[in-house]
Amino acid sequence: MPLRGVCWLLCCRQGFSLLGRDYGEKEEEESFELRNEDDPTPKGQSPVDGIHISQPTRTANGTNGVAVSDAADEMKTLILEKTKMAFEEEPEILVKGWLLREVQGSWIKQRRFWFVLSQDSLDYYSSPEKGACRLGTLVLTSLCSVIWPDKQTFKETGYWSIALYGRKHCFRLYTKHFNEAVHWACAIQKIIDTKSPMQTPTQLLIQDIEENKFNPEVIEHIYQHNPILKYTQGPLYAPLLPFPYGTLEHTCHHSRGYGSLCEEAVKIFNGLQHLESAHDAVPIIQGVLQTCLDLRPLRDEVYCQLVKQTSHTPSPFTAAHLRYWQLLTCMSCTFLPGAAVLKYLRFHLKRIQNQSPESEMDNYASFICEALEKTKSRERVPSWEEIQMLISRQEMMCIVHYPGPGCCQIYISSHTTANEVVQRMQQRLCLQDSKNTFALYEQNALWERPFSGGVLIVDILTSVSNKDCESRGQRKLCFKLYCLLDADSIPVDSIEYIFLFEQCHEMVVRGQLPVCEEDLQTLAALRLQAVVGDFSTHMPCPPLDELFPGHVLEARVLASLVSPATGIPTAHRFPGGLLAGALWSHAAAGQKQKAENDLRLRNRVKEEAAAVTGAILERWRGLAGSDRRNSMAAYLAIARQWSGFGCTLYEVDFYISSTGTFSQKLWLGVAAGSVSLYRQGEAEALESFPYQQICSYGVSDSNTFKISTDGRDILFETNKLNEITQLMNAYFNATHMQRGKSDVVKIHDGTPTGFCHPSAHTLLELPSHTV
Repeated sequence: MPLRGVCWLLCCRQGFSLLGRDYGEKEEEESFELRNEDDPTPKGQSPVDGIHISQPTRTANGTNGVAVSDAADEMKTLILEKTKMAFEEEPEILVKGWLLREVQGSWIKQRRFWFVLSQDSLDYYSSPEKGACRLGTLVLTSLCSVIWPDKQTFKETGYWSIALYGRKHCFRLYTKHFNEAVHWACAIQKIIDTKSPMQTPTQLLIQDIEENKFNPEVIEHIYQHNPILKYTQGPLYAPLLPFPYGTLEHTCHHSRGYGSLCEEAVKIFNGLQHLESAHDAVPIIQGVLQTCLDLRPLRDEVYCQLVKQTSHTPSPFTAAHLRYWQLLTCMSCTFLPGAAVLKYLRFHLKRIQNQSPESEMDNYASFICEALEKTKSRERVPSWEEIQMLISRQEMMCIVHYPGPGCCQIYISSHTTANEVVQRMQQRLCLQDSKNTFALYEQNALWERPFSGGVLIVDILTSVSNKDCESRGQRKLCFKLYCLLDADSIPVDSIEYIFLFEQCHEMVVRGQLPVCEEDLQTLAALRLQAVVGDFSTHMPCPPLDELFPGHVLEARVLASLVSPATGIPTAHRFPGGLLAGALWSHAAAGQKQKAENDLRLRNRVKEEAAAVTGAILERWRGLAGSDRRNSMAAYLAIARQWSGFGCTLYEVDFYISSTGTFSQKLWLGVAAGSVSLYRQGEAEALESFPYQQICSYGVSDSNTFKISTDGRDILFETNKLNEITQLMNAYFNATHMQRGKSDVVKIHDGTPTGFCHPSAHTLLELPSHTV
């Protein structure tokens, strides 16, 4: 009997809890009100009086001390007073039906209710009868959000789920049928989209400031009577701008640990206040910028918070207060705010300059105004070095290498593009009159890739520094020849001729010059004569992999390991009979055999490398007395024998055309006059497509490049789609500019590219479309 009494008591308590929840126990109010754009200003009040808002602060009863508008009384709480259902008094019903709703704090996780969707709210009842009690309501506004059904929830629960987030509540609804879940989600989202945008007091005050910016008395009145616009030491409990309700669980940012936008906005403000006492401000600044990079809607919010914290500051000239200006400087060089916030920010900067001329704040405000004129969308958060540069309002040094051992130091800002650096390098190296074009490359010992002209150098440097510890080889910025339009007119005594020599040698070492092995040895000897001088036993010789292509050496080694009798590499033959060691100690015998094969292979590699090195040194001896210029000329003369000299080669995995299909590795050569296809190692082209015959080209899908000629379509599979398109764009543009033609080939690509040419600041402004 006592046990039955205890169970009865627990059930009653649980039931009262459910009744208390369902019938609307009072919840905590939000820290500011949201207003509808259509809400009129009360009669007899000016705009300033109508938005008399104080800074949100916690009170003893859990509210924030901010009056809630009478015009939007339904926003005070989303659980309305329970009334009897009377369909004839209700607005038009759009959707109705049975759904399961998730119940918190109950042993029953889901309960069945009758849901009714109207133009203003989503209500649920105990039954569809006219006399049924309305158990709850979620008012629909423009800030509500709907999470659509996903397969993962269906796999875990067996139900299709949608989630509807309101100002205070979240309805998680379940159904067995996918079509029904989608129907509800579509209907709710359609209503949300028809709602007028909601506005916060800060937004209304920003509008009043914009309307009265030429009336100093009204502006001063607005600031004096609205502390929400001014510096505060206390925390914020709600953002200054409106954000959609709900979490980020339906976005990719949820996996990064972010909460809802409202929560992140409040966290950021708390982080801003830590700037005043932080020993090192850079980590906090980087954290705020990273959040704004990941969560784009927060950028305007952070700008508003920084404007607030730099307005009417008690101690404006202290180092702690200047931390806000430093972060505002970094923000202005990384992200642009929206149009309304941008006007508000410019007004604030001008106001500070008028109030505190010749001060450090005036200097920061001037720097920010100039930065806002140049800022473009950033792909990466500023590095530690860039933030230090912005804090001191100085430029950052960048080292740019060029073919050979040379390099240049160039000072850049957060807005310097690759095109601008290319122009400076051309001026410094006296290459303004060159007929060829140049570009910046990211390069290491194994590969290189060009950058488009509009890319910001600071983003490139941040990318390079982040990858240094992740990949093999040191990465660096290189200034190199890009489009070789005229290789014959380059003066032999110019630095451009050295560029041509060095880049040709890079192709040789990579195995992209199809010549015989004897010519490769001669090229290596000429390289030594041009770089080192006459042969001497006291002069150190560079490593073989810097003179001779490695794949040729590997082919020699493999050829030496092939058995003359069977034609099978000796490393793959069974050493002691077919079944030796197969029945016992098989693993030990296999490991021993593998070690022997590896040792044999290493010895053969050393022997062949020594033989090739000896042949190269012998040829080098025969070049005694030849100066550097003649050695480079002889080197390039051998390279020019290949018909594809001057082209850029890209690996192609698969090739399809009307003439056949090739699945082996091929080379696609892009040159000044044509695009050609080669078998790797062969000098003659399989096919060649002059630009005059190409009707269109571009990216067909994720890994396919398409060229259309007269009556033919050629498809290539490659992972260099953007680079091929950019280079062909550059050749087309430069060729037409030199010839003065106005006809433009149709380019099928969605990625605009720009490389610097002496006669134009930006190239490749051609229309582009997807194939």
